[in-house]
Amino acid sequence: MTTQTHVHVLSHTHWDREWYLPYEKHHLKLIRLMDSVLELLDRDPEFKSFHLDGQTIIIEDYLQVRPDMRGKVEKYVREGRLINGPWYILQDEFLTSSEANVRNLLIGHQDAAAFGPVAKIGYFPDSFGNMGQAPQMMRQAGIEAALFGRGVKPTGANNVVTDGDFESPYSEMEWESPDGSKVLGILFANWYHNGMEIPVDPEESRVYWEQRMQDAAKYASTPHLLFMNGCDHQPVQANLTEALQVAKQQFPDVEFIHTNFPDYIRTVQGAVSPDLKIIRGELRSQRTDGWGTLVNTASARVYIKQANQACQALLEKVAEPLAVLASNVGVPYPHDLFTYNWKMLMQNHPHDSICGCSVDEVHQEMMTRFSKSRHLTEGLIEESTASITGEINTDIFNHAEAVPFVVFNTAGVERSGLIRIDLDLERVPLYEPSPAEIAQGLASHSIEGKIVNHEGQLVPAVFEDLGVGFGYTLPSDKFRQPYMARRVRVAIQAEHVPAGGYATYAFIPGPASEAAAADHQDSLRSEGNTVAFDNDKLGVIIASNGTFTVMDKATGKLYRDLGSFEDTGDIGNEYMYKQPAGEQARTTAHLQADIQVLEQSYLRTVVAIELDWEIPAHAESALTVEQQQMVHFPDRKSQRTSTTVPLKLHTVLTLERGADVLGIRVSYNNQAADHRLRMLFPTDLQSDVHVADSIFELAERDNVPAVEWNNPSNCQHVQTFVAVDEQAAGLAVANLGLNEYEVMRDGRNTIAVTLLRSVGELGDWGVFLTPEAQCIGEQTAELQLIPYRGRGNRHDAAVKAALFHTPWTAVQTTVHSGSLPAVHRPLQWGGSELILSAVKLHASTGDQIIRWYNTSNKPAQLTIHADAAKQAWYKSNILEENLLPLIPADGLLTITVGPAEIITLGCRRAD
Repeated sequence: MTTQTHVHVLSHTHWDREWYLPYEKHHLKLIRLMDSVLELLDRDPEFKSFHLDGQTIIIEDYLQVRPDMRGKVEKYVREGRLINGPWYILQDEFLTSSEANVRNLLIGHQDAAAFGPVAKIGYFPDSFGNMGQAPQMMRQAGIEAALFGRGVKPTGANNVVTDGDFESPYSEMEWESPDGSKVLGILFANWYHNGMEIPVDPEESRVYWEQRMQDAAKYASTPHLLFMNGCDHQPVQANLTEALQVAKQQFPDVEFIHTNFPDYIRTVQGAVSPDLKIIRGELRSQRTDGWGTLVNTASARVYIKQANQACQALLEKVAEPLAVLASNVGVPYPHDLFTYNWKMLMQNHPHDSICGCSVDEVHQEMMTRFSKSRHLTEGLIEESTASITGEINTDIFNHAEAVPFVVFNTAGVERSGLIRIDLDLERVPLYEPSPAEIAQGLASHSIEGKIVNHEGQLVPAVFEDLGVGFGYTLPSDKFRQPYMARRVRVAIQAEHVPAGGYATYAFIPGPASEAAAADHQDSLRSEGNTVAFDNDKLGVIIASNGTFTVMDKATGKLYRDLGSFEDTGDIGNEYMYKQPAGEQARTTAHLQADIQVLEQSYLRTVVAIELDWEIPAHAESALTVEQQQMVHFPDRKSQRTSTTVPLKLHTVLTLERGADVLGIRVSYNNQAADHRLRMLFPTDLQSDVHVADSIFELAERDNVPAVEWNNPSNCQHVQTFVAVDEQAAGLAVANLGLNEYEVMRDGRNTIAVTLLRSVGELGDWGVFLTPEAQCIGEQTAELQLIPYRGRGNRHDAAVKAALFHTPWTAVQTTVHSGSLPAVHRPLQWGGSELILSAVKLHASTGDQIIRWYNTSNKPAQLTIHADAAKQAWYKSNILEENLLPLIPADGLLTITVGPAEIITLGCRRAD
């Protein structure tokens, strides 16, 4: 007895919002596509449905031009003929933050629900690898199945499946997150175009379907074969009904169904074997030859990633928590502005956008969006801090000329660190007398004084005279108010600023002697060709070649030869790195460095390392020929030219008082093309694995790739930090927007962080030159070295890396009375393995929403100080639904958080 074959044809288009054309050119084609889809739905009742690529922004972009079509769009969504959601955009999962991935799903659901049913489908058709926590996120959103095109299959050029073993023998599998959440995983084993352009000619139809059914059956575990009728920017097949009628005539024993994803998934769920293979965690194509993973998009156009990191951090880690704090003093939470801002930022998150693998015009527009997002975020922060500081009681500073300021710590843990703020000691309104006369008068104003905390205790400070400058305020009840001001820059060590709260300080005028800092213990010394400095936590020795040794005083571990640079050629493209065959990497190990002390104070030591280097100017002209002839990048033969250009590397090391991290800032002017620059950190730690911060998890990855891997490079994605550790010692390298690293197989487990990758073409399916991807000009990179106490203390490194991504906020205020105390912690919580991810308000209920995740593979205890008379707590999820009431006991809410669990709680003010 044979099982009947069921052919499920799903109409769709994969819509890259911008890629090989600038956005508006793609936008124009989207309008034409949607017009034709709606016209087809109108005239052909047999055309069952069209899938809108899992992203609601398609409808948003369409209705921006065709607002009169909203009613028709809504009609077909409600009828199930347009399948909408669940995402806002199809993002790159590894290059956008954990919260950005959540907001993408949350806003996608909200937008989709405005039109009708939300497609409960985990849709990842073209992601360049898949995050390990996706199944948990899907389950929390009520999604039981995920479909994806990459991560667990061997692929060749143009995503053609090559012979070889899958991690799963079938295109269907169980995909499991680190917490144990599972979804049905369905792989597009023959890509998401295996049913495109179905013929209507009978003979062509027969040949077409014989081959296509054979290809699909090769991997399917059920007789239900999925055929994706569409591809990238594919117009809808208007004669599909006729094509399927012809197919039925050619294959009467096969059932042909024009399907949609909800129906297809239900059918497969009822037919799959209960013993499907379980695939756990991240899907990163490790069981392949390593040439088609597209991982090096993590280092294409690094400036894009750096801008994104800065915007994300400011929005989710500063602006939202401050707006919640402001809401506690009666300020309405700006829901609509936050949604608008998140959408603007996420419009830079599609995989071909944030990955830096588009034409230059796309990334020019992205930088404008980043600027717009940052400007709005800064405005929201200014509004919130003005409202909060206006309610803080600063009358405690009993001095007529006191200048108070508030330091906000929006991180999830109590924090100490160096704070710098520019204070206006005196302001004189313009315009009478003239600005010049006002400036002359202010110039005589003394900047001598001291800094005190809320208890009146002296806080050691460093002052820098900024002279006289212009400023203005924009009152809500009157015209703008310009002024001239006498300014001073103040640096202090803020101590124990409460988590999610603030502390208040003040400048008090007075003789300089009163403000003298505590005696500085001279820790800077020169020993031959080296420079050494330390604090009570770390010791640093800089060698004559610019490398440095760091001693972790807590463990006694020495980390040597840190901070050299490696440069290699890159004849690949925006998608993949390819070093010229036979080339030896160049390093700075042989150079002589110029070492200069920039600052030594009670607060910090800052040392600059200058290296003058010569590197090849570009690849040989043969590369241009190979690009024009579309030679596949692994097969290219070009080398680098013998002509060189200077590369001056300026590295600044900063060690703050009491800090157990070393700050690193690298700046340089890149004038070379076709190359990659990395910074090297040998760990000399013995381990076969390392840990990389990923989406809601600390992912443990092998140092040595699978046996199938033959790409000499084994780069990987990272969010905030990567680390190698032993039982008693570990070294983490944290970054700001440097999303690519490699643990080198050099016998030292060296962590190599990519600072720059310069290439000249998009790559993929055509010839698209991208001169701006060479990243010519001034570049910067910011990192931190974080030594820690070994494998059992990875959470400590994760907390410090999270702090690196959470900017301080310091704001000047006035002396006034208020309802808020000078030091405040609004939420008191504890949990040794938990990282705080979000603090915001619910868009419709106004409930406070707080999210954490467990960084360990063991249960953790979350404790919250809660007043049952004033607060009603409940268990929620990433869609912010009220799931389960939580009742405090004796003023304490205690919750067990499962291994690797993402936990979201809601808190409603009791009536």
